[in-house]
Amino acid sequence: MGDNKELTYEISSEEIDLEQIRGILEDNKKLRLSHNAREKIIACRNYLDRKIEEVPRPIYGINTGFGSLCNIKIAGEHLSALQENLVMSHASGTGDLVPAPIVKLMLLLKIQSLSYGYSGVQLSTVERLIELYNHNVLPVVYTQGSLGASGDLAPLAHLALPLLGRGEVYFEGERKKTTEAYQKLGWKPVSLRSKEGLALLNGTQFMSAYGVWCMLEAYRISYQADLIGAISLEAFNGLSEPFHELIHKVRPHRGQILTAKRILSFLEGSELNQQPKNHVQDPYSFRCMPQVHGASKGVLAHVRSVFRTEINGVTDNPNVFVEEDEVLSGGNFHGQPLALALDYLAMALSEWSSISERRTYQLISGQRGLPAFLINDPGLHSGLMIPQYTAAGIVSQNKQLASPASVDSIVSSNGQEDHVSMGANAATKLYKVVENTKTVLAIELFNAAQALHFRRPLRTSDRLENIYEKYVKVVPFVDHDRIFHDDIMRSRQFLEEMPVDSAMLND
Repeated sequence: MGDNKELTYEISSEEIDLEQIRGILEDNKKLRLSHNAREKIIACRNYLDRKIEEVPRPIYGINTGFGSLCNIKIAGEHLSALQENLVMSHASGTGDLVPAPIVKLMLLLKIQSLSYGYSGVQLSTVERLIELYNHNVLPVVYTQGSLGASGDLAPLAHLALPLLGRGEVYFEGERKKTTEAYQKLGWKPVSLRSKEGLALLNGTQFMSAYGVWCMLEAYRISYQADLIGAISLEAFNGLSEPFHELIHKVRPHRGQILTAKRILSFLEGSELNQQPKNHVQDPYSFRCMPQVHGASKGVLAHVRSVFRTEINGVTDNPNVFVEEDEVLSGGNFHGQPLALALDYLAMALSEWSSISERRTYQLISGQRGLPAFLINDPGLHSGLMIPQYTAAGIVSQNKQLASPASVDSIVSSNGQEDHVSMGANAATKLYKVVENTKTVLAIELFNAAQALHFRRPLRTSDRLENIYEKYVKVVPFVDHDRIFHDDIMRSRQFLEEMPVDSAMLND
């Protein structure tokens, strides 16, 4: 893997945070285990092997069956087959394919969790997971099959199948059998030992990977919602007074203060903003951006705290404590903290989309000197009438998707697993809300840029003018009806390619 520390991230006992993960992904860093992590993994495995020989009683998941079969003891000569059978039988996923970036995050987070030395896995097993990550051999994983409680069982089983030389992977830009990739790489399957299958399948890395990915996107959305909202405010000839710092000092929610300050900074030096106004108030979708956007920023801060704890924790079962001479079975795989946080973040994102669509509606409504539907000849041309319909439909779907999954539960495994978090469903719903919100903001920017044209010759701030000038090169002014799907997609791509400032992660 080389010794270039700038291109390598060392997995150790140190905590990993969102900003580090972003850097690992964006810089395409390779992974390696620290010396300390290797020693902990080896010591835990050696201890577990001795424990199995010395203790005749059943130890759950090590020499017993699983779930409601936990009371059935398995003979020593079958322990390896037990683990492989577990992985194969649990690879029962269906539904959509998990996006490749999230699969890569799943691998990273599983490696991180196993590196602490509480899971009893072989060093060679962790090293193979690292090889999969570093060579971009990404397991094919499906979205359905986890109840978010006994760990993300089916998704993690599909993640683990390539260790056995089974299942499918994405390799060299193609989806192929794992055996084909192994043959080309000269790899041999890993032979799992006692407890390893359970260590790989128990855990919350499916929920966690979705959550981390969605948080990274949500921070970008938070910044862009403020930016686009400021452009819309200028295009609507809105007031800057609601963003005055004195208003927010007397109700000092952190996100509210940050949003007001940021929007004011975007408006600095604007000719439009300095013009006398004939109106004394703006609609809430403009006036209350600090309160609404800021509340969603507050959710981000809470969710980040939950996930930081989770991704730096050990979530398989049982846990092996070498120094304390204990192998303890508990429930760290239960995803309830994540399920609630994922649902909360979906609500926050839904609100960003909801208030964005309302600003779009105001811009096309023919108020404050703007033509109806932002077109010069309304009637002959429909103008930007229907993009608002599209945004409204997406926002409605977001509201439906924001209905919490975490309030549900269903009994499984013959009643042994009688309360589950449904965090996996919360995760996949959240992913859709993130994607939807990006599109709603792209539609708002499309409308805001069109409306800003009608304010000429007055100019907005240098900062917003810079964004506007770049944008209209990608999505030109609409002087007659055209296929607006193409404009919406180009608008969305513009936002996707907008440089991300690390300061965004401070929202």
